[in-house]
Amino acid sequence: MLKYSSRGTYCAFNFVDKTLPNLKKIIENQVFISKDVAKIIDENNRKVDWVFDFRKILFNAEILNQISDLFLEKLKDLPKFQIGGLETASIPIITSLVLKSKEKDISGFYIRKSREKTDLQNMIEGNLTNDPVVLVDDLMNRGLGFVRQIEILESLGKKVVAVCAVLRFRDISYYKYLNDKGIKIFSLFTLDDFKDSLDISNLIEKDKEKINFPFEIKWQVKIPNPTYLYVVPKSAPAIDENKIFFGSDNGTFWALDQEDGKEVWRFKILGFGAQGKSIFSSPSLYKGSVYFGAYDGNFYALDKETGKKKWIFMEADWIGSSPAIAEDLELVYVGLEFGFWKKRGGIVALNAETGKKCWEHKFDGLTHGSPAYYKKDKLVVIGSNDGGVYCFKAKTGEIVWKFQTGGEVKASFAFDEKRGLVTFGSHDGKLYILKIKTGDVAHTYDTGMVIYSSPFIYENKIFFASLNKHLYCLDLDNFKLIWKFETQGRIFASPTVIEGKLYIGSNDARLYEINTQTGKNTGIFQSVERIVNKIAYNEKTKRFFVPTFANEIYCLEKK
Repeated sequence: MLKYSSRGTYCAFNFVDKTLPNLKKIIENQVFISKDVAKIIDENNRKVDWVFDFRKILFNAEILNQISDLFLEKLKDLPKFQIGGLETASIPIITSLVLKSKEKDISGFYIRKSREKTDLQNMIEGNLTNDPVVLVDDLMNRGLGFVRQIEILESLGKKVVAVCAVLRFRDISYYKYLNDKGIKIFSLFTLDDFKDSLDISNLIEKDKEKINFPFEIKWQVKIPNPTYLYVVPKSAPAIDENKIFFGSDNGTFWALDQEDGKEVWRFKILGFGAQGKSIFSSPSLYKGSVYFGAYDGNFYALDKETGKKKWIFMEADWIGSSPAIAEDLELVYVGLEFGFWKKRGGIVALNAETGKKCWEHKFDGLTHGSPAYYKKDKLVVIGSNDGGVYCFKAKTGEIVWKFQTGGEVKASFAFDEKRGLVTFGSHDGKLYILKIKTGDVAHTYDTGMVIYSSPFIYENKIFFASLNKHLYCLDLDNFKLIWKFETQGRIFASPTVIEGKLYIGSNDARLYEINTQTGKNTGIFQSVERIVNKIAYNEKTKRFFVPTFANEIYCLEKK
């Protein structure tokens, strides 16, 4: 068997037979870490019995040399290709493979876990060519890291032909996504190779079932000139029977046809926004109008069929808040932000038909938070950057109560009419559940990290997410935790329940479909960019509309 030596010349010997046993012993002695050697915890802060830590060896020149030679042996029958992977573990492997393959002129690149926010705003670093792609990594468990890389590369017109890992946890048949695409799967070792030498008999395969990818893309729209600097909820889509409405970073508000994603109309806001922010406000629909705010300080009411202006409220400096509508009172509410020292934020109630101001209240903090209307008692609730949550009589603006949290309140609220409760999250990391009539605390739950999204109530359960990457489910009867689910990215998006399944996006660029009773993941859609907003759904057409922070809209259907 002919192989490259570490000097790049050919040497004739059975390289694989000599190197694999040596590398296997290194993995057993240096990479495998058991609970007897170190404290190991999982994402839920529970102790774990063992882990494979390849980063301990990937910067050792001789070991990296062995891994690279073995990878090249696995890939020797492939035609010319380029090598890529996800930061950080793949970077030393890619570098070594490129250096060892200079005679073949193989190029390399790596994919960032998150897009660069400034400078060139790259997601991919290195020289990306038109050659077929081989992706490499140290570990391959569920394979989701490879899935996102493939989606990114395919969006750029590149073809992935193989993935290669040092250690693969599962049988090749498990990786349905890769198999369906005809992507070859290579690995130097599997867990079975270590079952006699390492104590891994207690491997808990809590997710034995194959990962389901039940969605297909019907169309995708990319709005030009997105702003990557702000990884926060932006303008979530609203839909009627036929159209989808949302704002974008380039200062344009859009109406698209749900059938094919084609433009129906567009509206350019009057001002320029502030610090790269333009339209973060999610629209609301009512009686033929669409309402939204913008960072030019204006609040707009447009004809939803034509996009023509009906009226504009122009008294704020910036509006990032999303409106709420009291249809029975014919009022629309929105949070306001001001640049004055003693006048920073507030809420205004406007006549939905004319835009006339009916009442207003000022706060000490900027008010990016979005109001919510509680129809039963005709109350409107809003949070502010001063940490306060304010409850008003919706018709008159008379304040009913104020509740102080320990952090900014930037999202909106969910109501439990059965028990008379209102729930919301704060930047102090806590979910608050208050009595709607008095503002008294019924319960709090501490996630330990900022809550930036709005909760959702369904069948006596509260679903809410935190920037600690977890989605939580609490029982409304006893406030006990029923389950929690971890994604691979921070969660800014708000959850929603559609036909009995819960859906939520994450900064790992995935939309998760989750069983509301068990918290089990039943389906995934992998996008390229982060999903930071709540999705929309048309019950008649069964279509899902998924936004990303890069001003994209995916229209999905179940397969």
